[in-house]
Amino acid sequence: MRYNTYIKEAPKVSEIGLGAWQLGVNSGWRSMSEQEAIAMVHTALDLGINFIDTAPNYGNGTSELRLGKALKGIDRSKVVINTKFGHTAEGDLNFSAGHVRESVEGSLRRMQIDYVDSVIIHNPPDKYLDGRKNDHYEILEHLIDEGKIRAYGASLDTYEQMKLFMETTNCEVIEAFFNMLFQDTARAFGLARKKNVGIIAKIPLDSGWLTGKYKADSTFDDIRSRWSQEDIRTRAGLVDQVKQIIGDNYVLSQAAIAFCLSYDAVSTVIPGNTTIEQLKSNVESVKKPLPYALVKELEQFYKDEVRPRQLPW
Repeated sequence: MRYNTYIKEAPKVSEIGLGAWQLGVNSGWRSMSEQEAIAMVHTALDLGINFIDTAPNYGNGTSELRLGKALKGIDRSKVVINTKFGHTAEGDLNFSAGHVRESVEGSLRRMQIDYVDSVIIHNPPDKYLDGRKNDHYEILEHLIDEGKIRAYGASLDTYEQMKLFMETTNCEVIEAFFNMLFQDTARAFGLARKKNVGIIAKIPLDSGWLTGKYKADSTFDDIRSRWSQEDIRTRAGLVDQVKQIIGDNYVLSQAAIAFCLSYDAVSTVIPGNTTIEQLKSNVESVKKPLPYALVKELEQFYKDEVRPRQLPW
């Protein structure tokens, strides 16, 4: 495992992080037992992972509760924890500035810790991104002064969002939607490097497409049912093209993660893991970096074949 700079007040973070959504009790998906969730966290730590990403709404607070139990007896100073604000543990949305402190303190109670390394606004409406027009950032600065958080940021999906946010706040973190099939946010990586903003690459496997397990005739009965049959056929065709580009020398999912890690701006990548086997496979991604020429070919593929199609999320 290699480690990268994240924020100035935290230890360097593992290139592979642990997304903790799956640790909670999630309706509509197979949920882990508490014992399985704790085992997942301990296995991740044993594999060298020291970055964990969670949120109040993951399993209606149960992700944070279970994470707190898993970290009992673990040296807190060696684990970097990111949580979020905006999607509540009760399952609704509350992006109001007056809810910031309540949300952060609720997360601290559930995880039984004194501070989080970072808290990010969880996919907020664009109107909250301008630090000149919102009170959120003064409150977050107070929480830093109080030692309850070390840094703040936002989870964002586009270059325009990232640029506005970095230019109008003192953010140190952005969780960016970034993968082989969605590269728009990479346009903001240079600015992030200039401003010392750590990047968490989210959705690196494109909601499972870049594992290779879905096909043109796949059907979905969960949140992914938003895709039409034409959307599914289009994505399947693009994935087939990606497979041809990377060839037989790489496991698709590992190549997808390695692609994200090929960018210096990316501090850590948070692929989903529902089993210990998936977790171990994702960690293997760090062992086989993609050659520069292959990364450039995948960038050109995105510009020529993917971006013009404007894939729906």
